[in-house]
Formats: sequence, C-alpha cells, structure tokens
Amino acid sequence: MQSRYIEAAVNGVLIAGLYLPNGNPRPGPKFDYKLRWFDRLQAHLASLIDLEAPVIVAGDFNVMPTDIDVYAPERWREDALFASEVRKAWQRLLDQGWTDAIRLLHPTETIYTFWKYWRRSFERNAGLRIGHFLFNPPALDRLLAGEVDTRPRGWDKTSDHAPVWIEFGD
Repeated sequence: MQSRYIEAAVNGVLIAGLYLPNGNPRPGPKFDYKLRWFDRLQAHLASLIDLEAPVIVAGDFNVMPTDIDVYAPERWREDALFASEVRKAWQRLLDQGWTDAIRLLHPTETIYTFWKYWRRSFERNAGLRIGHFLFNPPALDRLLAGEVDTRPRGWDKTSDHAPVWIEFGD
C-alpha cells in the first residue's frame, strides 16, 4: 500500500511530506485502506492546524479535488483518485482550515502535476493535479509564489510527476 508520512521542524517551520495511498482498484481493500489513511491524516492534521508556527504539508495526495484538476473528468469518476469519498476527505482537510496553496495562487488555471506515459498525455496536457501543498494560516501569511515546473516532465526517461514548488517568505 506504500503510504508514507514524515515531518520535521526546520527554522521554525513544520514541514510534512507525504505519499497518500493510490487506492486502486476501487472498490476493494486498497481503496478502504486509502480512506482509513485519509481519516488518520485528518486526525493528525487537526492537531497541527492551530499551531502558531507555520505548517506546510506537501506531497502526492493521490486526489484530484475538483473537475479542473483532471483532464476529461468524466473518464475518472470511478477511479480512487477522483472518487467522491476521496474528494470529500480532501474537502474535510480544507474545512479544518488548511489552504490548497497552488489553487489559491492559480484559482482558475488548468494545472497538472502528473501525466501518464501513454498516448502522449504530457504533450497533449492530459494530466492530473495530485501533488499538493497545504498551508495552515501562519504559513499562508508567508506564501509568496508557487507553480508546477513542467520542464523536467518533458525530459527523456523522467518521472511521470512534475515538481511543484513554492516560495515562502519571512
């Protein structure tokens, strides 16, 4: 199932990196595990949201929160990354007070962080936004910029993910 979570305090900022389970095939034990993992993440992040220190949670959440976050959303409705249960779990994080930093900076843009290797998905920009940064309010006060760097995804023998970056001020 390969879920991962790590956090470290660096210069007064709590930074967490994660890989949330994929959850496919759905339905099934992998999907059930994904939902339970999301519940545990929500419980843990509830203990961090109100810290006075900036908190940033970044990584591959394996969730496409809205239709704008996926090419051809009608093709993904039954996939574990786009299932209504997973989208609701993501929304519960936002309801706790977390902010999706990239979507805040680019509210209406088509932004993807992942493209499958088949059918020239990258060249057609037929991707998914599954890499995310969540910020608590003190971190949000220091957010300056953020984007997806698509250049590495175009290289030969590269990852199917593109790096997502943020600029964070004092």
